[in-house]
Amino acid sequence: MAKQNIEDIKPRLTGDKVATSCPEFWFPGPWIGGISLIIAPLILLTGILLRIEFHFFFPQQLQAFQNHPTLIVSSYSCFVAGNILLWPAIISLSRLIGRKRPIWALWGGALVILGLFARTFNVGVDHLAFQLVRVQDLKLATKAIADSYGAFHITTALNGAILFGWIILAIGAYLTKTLPLFRAVALACMSALMMGVLKGSSLVSVIAVSGLCIAFIPLGINIIKGIEYPGNRTVIFWVLIVACVTGFLYFLGQQG
Repeated sequence: MAKQNIEDIKPRLTGDKVATSCPEFWFPGPWIGGISLIIAPLILLTGILLRIEFHFFFPQQLQAFQNHPTLIVSSYSCFVAGNILLWPAIISLSRLIGRKRPIWALWGGALVILGLFARTFNVGVDHLAFQLVRVQDLKLATKAIADSYGAFHITTALNGAILFGWIILAIGAYLTKTLPLFRAVALACMSALMMGVLKGSSLVSVIAVSGLCIAFIPLGINIIKGIEYPGNRTVIFWVLIVACVTGFLYFLGQQG
């Protein structure tokens, strides 16, 4: 009996799946994955639209910050928040693709997530550039960015990763019928979203992120629809927990 119990808890490889004593668990889970699929593209699109009136090149972005600091900070904050919140969505989509096409899921998911790191790094540089405008002046900030534009950093090697990653994910999603053709093509449009420091918005940016919304939001809704509702008390409890943890982390981050 003891031997049988030990065997029961050992993982068993079945094709590309791993069966365990808790086979229903997967990371990050249907709630986080489904919510991410819905809200991350919307937050990203909000960031894109907030700065659409300004030219996308860095001198105009710095000028826009000087003239409209609240608007530009809100835009870049939404953009980086949406970018960070995309990781559960990418993992969830990769899981669905991986059931039938694990290689497409592996490469597509890995390349896109690596690209998300690169975008987050770029937004950190954007933040520093805006602070130069604030604590120095526009002319000095523009010169600093112009003189250092294209400087090597290890994350620049990841800029191209996300461009290919979106296309690989889109092909895998279509081949596995995770997404219909139209929504798979919409997802592939994300490869057109510009990479780099102080990149503003353009019509291409709007089309690319709108494609992400078309591809992801219905998928997120379908995932959440398939989950048994936990009850109002459980939902309220977790909302309060998330709010408290978020507030604490924000306070902690402001302490430097």
